[in-house]
Amino acid sequence: MAVLNITYNGLSADYPLDVDYQLTDRDVRRIAVEVVRSGGIRGLQVANLGEHAFDDYVVDRFDAPNGDRDRNGRRIYLRPKVPFGCL
Repeated sequence: MAVLNITYNGLSADYPLDVDYQLTDRDVRRIAVEVVRSGGIRGLQVANLGEHAFDDYVVDRFDAPNGDRDRNGRRIYLRPKVPFGCL
């Protein structure tokens, strides 16, 4: 299990992923588009979000400092290349 943190348009939100932590960057971006489009993250819904909205975003992966990988200890961050989530 991992937590996907998506930063878009200055907002940031977490989404629990019950998938393999070793997703490709492309898979992470595709999942993020689907989640944001569907409203799967409260406060971060864009129904007409383009398929390539996250193509230029950075995908970072981290383990929790306590090393507890089984309880949301792994985090995947999808963020813009610029600071503060604004393009």
